[in-house]
Amino acid sequence: MLASADLVDDVLRSLRISGSLLLRESYAPAWAVAIPGADTLGALMRAAPRSRVVAFHLVEFGHCELRPDGAEHFTLTAGELAICFGGMPHRLSLGKPIRAQDIATLLAGGVNQQRAEHVGVGTALLCGAFTFQHTRFNPLLDALPTVLRVKLSRPGSLHNLTGVAQLLAAELERARFGQSFVVERLLEVLCAESIRAHLEQSPENTVGWFRGIKDPVVGRALAAMHRRPGQDWTVPRLAAEVAMSPSRFAARFTACLAESPMAYLAKWRMNIACRQLTTSHISIDTIATEVGYDSVAAFNRAFKKHVGLPPATWRARAQVEPTT
Repeated sequence: MLASADLVDDVLRSLRISGSLLLRESYAPAWAVAIPGADTLGALMRAAPRSRVVAFHLVEFGHCELRPDGAEHFTLTAGELAICFGGMPHRLSLGKPIRAQDIATLLAGGVNQQRAEHVGVGTALLCGAFTFQHTRFNPLLDALPTVLRVKLSRPGSLHNLTGVAQLLAAELERARFGQSFVVERLLEVLCAESIRAHLEQSPENTVGWFRGIKDPVVGRALAAMHRRPGQDWTVPRLAAEVAMSPSRFAARFTACLAESPMAYLAKWRMNIACRQLTTSHISIDTIATEVGYDSVAAFNRAFKKHVGLPPATWRARAQVEPTT
């Protein structure tokens, strides 16, 4: 289990998660708030290029409907959190209002025309966004559902959602020095704890990354790749790492993740390369070596195959893109 825990740490850390509180309001029925897709929301928040912005919604009191574009709607009840990892436009509502308020208007200081006038009436919402960096070829993000739903009160050995929510609520109740900083850090923890809760609840037989890291054999192989991505890995060498025959290991790995060990390794190496090209001045030759390629030419071919651009072009574009 320790190897899998280290693996989750590695992938979570690589995302450089940040959290932002967008609004905390009470609504009287009938009401509706429209939230745009991830790209538009990111532009509203002036998010950095190549980052992914996903909205989240926590019902503090009452209930509401969440209606994602092109997907089935569902009810969120008090103490339930929804994170829209799919990035689709969606709407929160209760009843049948004449029109939905746009969150962009509310963020710009517009008046909440559907505010509940009395405490304990309607729906109380805490809405915000999580921003992820370096999301290309990240296996954890690829494994998450379009909308992740978690009950804050649900007990679990891998998370402490209730404790985080209580700290967040206490921090928001009264003004304190450094409140914004503390709230942002608590939101980061809320995101990580929600992912851990989903990991704990995910069925053992569902094909994907979570099944892989839970499998005692495949999990050790994944951890080895992440610890030493530049090693000259082959299927026989990975099989030896977990004391299994190459054919049995390859079959078990593919059954868990629906891709071969070498395909997974290639994508994780590209994730590392993209991060280094974006955030460092390390030479492309050195990056190629660190992610397991014998020559720059081989690295260039692999990078262009997966990313669609040569590494030098990827780096150059990152340097001229506007930042916030």
